[in-house]
Amino acid sequence: MRPPFWYHMALTFIQPLYRSRIKKRAVHAQALQQELSERFGPFTAPKHIQSLWFHAVSVGETNAAQPLIEHYLAQGQTVLVTNTTKTGQARAKALFEDKYPEHFQAVFLPADLRQNILQFLAVYQPKLVLLMETELWPNLLSCLHEQGIATLLLNARLSAKSAQGYARFKRLTQPMLQQLSWIAAQDQATLQRFETLGKDVHTMQVMGNIKFDIHAPTWVASTAHDLYAQWQLKQRKVLVLASTHAPEEQTILHALSQYLKQDPSILCIVVPRHPERFTSVALEIQQLGLTMKKRSLNQAVDLDTQVYLADSMGELWLWYALADVAYVGGSLNEPGGGHNILEPIALGVATILGKNYFNFQTIVDEFVAQHAVEIVDTATHTAERLMYLSQHQAARNTMVLQANAVFEQNQGALQRHIALIDRFLSKS
Repeated sequence: MRPPFWYHMALTFIQPLYRSRIKKRAVHAQALQQELSERFGPFTAPKHIQSLWFHAVSVGETNAAQPLIEHYLAQGQTVLVTNTTKTGQARAKALFEDKYPEHFQAVFLPADLRQNILQFLAVYQPKLVLLMETELWPNLLSCLHEQGIATLLLNARLSAKSAQGYARFKRLTQPMLQQLSWIAAQDQATLQRFETLGKDVHTMQVMGNIKFDIHAPTWVASTAHDLYAQWQLKQRKVLVLASTHAPEEQTILHALSQYLKQDPSILCIVVPRHPERFTSVALEIQQLGLTMKKRSLNQAVDLDTQVYLADSMGELWLWYALADVAYVGGSLNEPGGGHNILEPIALGVATILGKNYFNFQTIVDEFVAQHAVEIVDTATHTAERLMYLSQHQAARNTMVLQANAVFEQNQGALQRHIALIDRFLSKS
């Protein structure tokens, strides 16, 4: 079943706006032309056809897909990765482009226009399509279904809020769900929401969350060890504000500034979520009168440094590895939604986050129930808890032990996903 006529009309109407937005964000003319070509065609010849096609919207989904992609690349399977955002594509390329130059390719997801999708499929001819978490496009799924290409939704999550949104457009949602070959749900609540929206329960299964099977890249430990020594962090309290959005940096740093100015042993590492905000965040730090060093200038932290701006991409694991306590952002801002708390937890870092974490509701709630993470509701509260935990090692250790127990109980989803993919690969 193809999407309704009004959907095609809506896409036709917004396409010029979409192109205009791409042009505004372009770094230079060559990058603009490449992005437009990847999103709208004409599509250039791929490195390989009949590849495993993974689609990951942005950085979070790319990180979740990392162990799956790595598994198949290591087996010699060719892999195509598409992303919706520039940060997602940059992350995918940073992870795999140099290590697997012959087997890996990353391009932007083509715009969801029927002819566009058909041309893309004719050029790339994917063997199997693997969508990460919740990324459903009507024309994409319709075309894949028509061509008999199996499509799996992996590590699937669906919040109550998102389910309500999909329910408003039943004529779009029900065909999309029926056209999916399989849904590997993170939890029972997600599976039930998909069932309520019209997905056959016999083509779904709760498989857990791949993100619990993550581990830091191999380079992180040695690099963190070197920086820890070079920056003389042994006698310092290291706080990390990770994946922050506006206005989190400004409000939390404002609340922290009194502590930073009173206690020179405190170092706050700020890691904004989006690179286009690096400059504005640096200005905010300066306006607060705090001494700052920047990763982009390769500046070293010294004893006078109060704030270190990690204005780089792909190094979040490194900053967590240096931390005593971390705040995971995107969770105090409005509407928020939050980001992945499992990375700091995997490194044994005491973790707090804001109250707006609906994107990771099930995961966070499980840790909260075991007193393994803390929820804060204001910037002032955030600063208070960061300082308390940085000053009380016993409290940090208790949180970490409890978090490790929850973390270990949930591992194993990766192997279940690999078995599912292999089952569909054997049929292709």
